[in-house]
Amino acid sequence: MPRPTRRVVLAGAAATATATAWPRIGRAAGIGTDMCSRAESWLSSLSDTQRAAAMFDFDDPQRLAWTFMYGSQPAPGIRLEQMTAAQKDGALEVLATGLSTEGFQTALNIMLQQDILRDEWSKGSADRNRERFSLMIFGTPTADTPWAWRWEGHHLSLTYTLIGEEVISVTPSSFSSEPNTVPSGPHRGLVVLPDEESLGRALYTDLNAVNKSVALLEERSFGNILTTAGNEGRISAPAGVPLGDLPAVQMDIARRLLDVYTVDHLPGTLAEGQAARIAGEDLTAVRFGWAGPNERDASMYYRLHGETFLIEFATLRNQPEHHHAIRHDLTRNFGAHRL
Repeated sequence: MPRPTRRVVLAGAAATATATAWPRIGRAAGIGTDMCSRAESWLSSLSDTQRAAAMFDFDDPQRLAWTFMYGSQPAPGIRLEQMTAAQKDGALEVLATGLSTEGFQTALNIMLQQDILRDEWSKGSADRNRERFSLMIFGTPTADTPWAWRWEGHHLSLTYTLIGEEVISVTPSSFSSEPNTVPSGPHRGLVVLPDEESLGRALYTDLNAVNKSVALLEERSFGNILTTAGNEGRISAPAGVPLGDLPAVQMDIARRLLDVYTVDHLPGTLAEGQAARIAGEDLTAVRFGWAGPNERDASMYYRLHGETFLIEFATLRNQPEHHHAIRHDLTRNFGAHRL
């Protein structure tokens, strides 16, 4: 059975909507080098006032204060809606350095969802829009000192930490979504996160009765992920069924689910490095846990918890198309292993 890749599902005229509005930007061969040069170029395009808003000291507490759950309050940093057209292009070039083609499109679709929420669902403030996403730079992009950048807004938080031109951390990382499948309007049929829910449900559904009982953490879903900003260590001990207790077909689903969170959205050597990190772990000891009923109209939750990583996914209570997801590297979030 072939491994499904992250895909963007669009219907009718919506098929080119995001591609024409947000062109994919190419990248040079060296990812860390590219991040450094493109961040420097973008910063040089800003006014003094803009630069002061976009840049933080590397040790500023804001570097660790990630979140994807923004309401009416926008993310810190400088937002796309505050930039000139050339500055927006430069900011998107920075974003593109950290993502595969599929990951970049997913990020753009999450941004597009802000317009959908405003126009089709009348949810949030009237000025909500796909340009309400910020780029923040922590420290100074140079060849030998620690620095970091984060792209952040509602339902999207991506943090990359570097020492000079070496990327040392790509977490925490959150791609979340609402409505995950767009039911109406010009983007009807768009599915933003096609694999996170479907593979999680497939894995739980296929468990035998004994393993399903071990995997079940709570009869009722938690209604959200638990390891939000400041609570990254809230889940201390792995719980659920060990993947080593599952037959090969179910283990394959689990591996493919891990790829969705750790590999699919990353480019080149970053994807290879994350794949190697997962491959170096004893996957038989990884625990799969579930909470809530396995019904489409009910809130559900799952996690994959290993020695080096924690992945959480939840559909919010009474909001089956509202998906929250997070991946943590338990020892490398924000480059903690090197800084």
